[in-house]
Amino acid sequence: MQFLEHLKIGGSWISSGIVYALLAISLIVIVLKWASLSSFVSEVKGELRKASWPWDSDPKAKGFKKYKELVDSTIVVLIAMILLAAFVQLWDFLHILIVGFFTNLGR
Repeated sequence: MQFLEHLKIGGSWISSGIVYALLAISLIVIVLKWASLSSFVSEVKGELRKASWPWDSDPKAKGFKKYKELVDSTIVVLIAMILLAAFVQLWDFLHILIVGFFTNLGR
């Protein structure tokens, strides 16, 4: 019975029983719903084949030329994030100055 001690989770048989029961229920649900899960996965694959991907489908394109649209989009997002961070930092700095000015009026 020493080998059963390795099956304990959290040092307690109660927590182990709960975890193993949830695992068993999850497996039962997966087995019972397997047909709908497999049809869902096949539908997702079909939709992903229809999607427009941000890289060139030409097999002759190599390196960064293949991912030009992806790289350009990433650069646009990075620049937008830097500008947004600068905007937020500027307004934060101005609010600190304004609040500091008003709190120093009373001294």
